[in-house]
Amino acid sequence: MSLEELLRDNVIRKIKPDRNLALKSLEHAKEDIETAKILIENERYDWTLAIAYNAMLQAGRALMFSRGYRPSSREGHLAVIKFLHVVLGEGAGEKLVIALNGTRKKRHRVVYEDMDVVSESEAEQVIAWAEELVEMVERMI
Repeated sequence: MSLEELLRDNVIRKIKPDRNLALKSLEHAKEDIETAKILIENERYDWTLAIAYNAMLQAGRALMFSRGYRPSSREGHLAVIKFLHVVLGEGAGEKLVIALNGTRKKRHRVVYEDMDVVSESEAEQVIAWAEELVEMVERMI
C-alpha cells in the first residue's frame, strides 16, 4: 500500500504540514509515557498498556502532521497504523507498527471487554515500544 492509495481510499487526508501540531502530539506522547510509568508502579497494568498505546498513537499522529497528513474520521486509529506501515517500512519501524497494531487490539479488550488481562511484563514491553517509537519519530521530525 502507498500514501496515494491511503488518500484515494479516504484512510488519510492531506493537510498543510504542521510542525507545531506535530510537536504538541509528540509532547502528549511523552506525557503519556510518564503516566504509564506511574501506573505500572501502582500495578495498574491494564491502564499502563492503554496509556502507553496512546503514546504510540500520538507519536504516529505527530509524524503524520509533520508530513502533511491526518487520519480520516472514518479509520481513526487504523489510519495511523496504515500510515506508519507505509512511511516506516521494514526493519525496526515495521516491528513497531506490528507491536502498535497488536497493542491496539489488546487495548480494545482492556477498555471495552475484560479487565486484568495485562501482565506486568507485557505492560513493561509496551512502555518500551512507546519510548522507541517516540524516539524514532522525534528523530524524523
